[in-house]
Amino acid sequence: MKYTEQLIIYQKKIQIMNKKTFAVDIDGTITENGGGRIHLDALESLRRLTNMGHDVIYVTGRSSVEAYLLSVFGGTKKIAVGENGGCIAMDADDHILLGNIEECNKAFELIKNSIDGVEKKPVFPRLTEVVLERTFDLDDARKILSEHDLDVNLSDSQYAIHINSKGIDKGTGFTELMNKFNIMKDDVIAIGDSATDVPLFKVAKTSIALGNASDLVRSEATMTVSASSGDGVLEALDKLAPKLSEI
Repeated sequence: MKYTEQLIIYQKKIQIMNKKTFAVDIDGTITENGGGRIHLDALESLRRLTNMGHDVIYVTGRSSVEAYLLSVFGGTKKIAVGENGGCIAMDADDHILLGNIEECNKAFELIKNSIDGVEKKPVFPRLTEVVLERTFDLDDARKILSEHDLDVNLSDSQYAIHINSKGIDKGTGFTELMNKFNIMKDDVIAIGDSATDVPLFKVAKTSIALGNASDLVRSEATMTVSASSGDGVLEALDKLAPKLSEI
């Protein structure tokens, strides 16, 4: 079946559901990891959800600026949670900062001086986190940070390794929006592929792990699909549509 036919079918199915908020990861979910190329049919499917009256909000390890721009040009709700929950873009010049980049920089300097090959990843400027290349062992870095009582969160999004303030993750970042806009957990549907999406899954009633997710991530989701990345998003929405009246 062609993608356009799939889109038309699930659009008809989803039109009857109550308004939902879709919290959607970017890298590995609607892109191909590494290149950042958007799966256009997946983007179109998310725009269709928006046109039907649902909210689609990107929740990503990328900067909130990148996610916000994607929402503008992609035609979804113009709000974005970036930096793995550390920064929320409410508008082009309005950001809510939940993390502290100073403590993340201290952790980076310690790891860099203790482990060979630790380098920052060339990314859009960050306001609350430090982003590193995936060139070192996470467990080794966590041990060093623990020995020096630096209490930060170290995570691997498959796109990069992220240093965030303690207690900051996609779940806490999205919860901030839920509180601000009175979004109920029962109305949240989260879609993702990496370990950084698991905290987001926990604040959503319905969570969907894509085919490229690890077994651990898939075990934390309420639903799984076999297709990967953008194809997985299309499969997820098609699989979800008949169940939405029960969600």
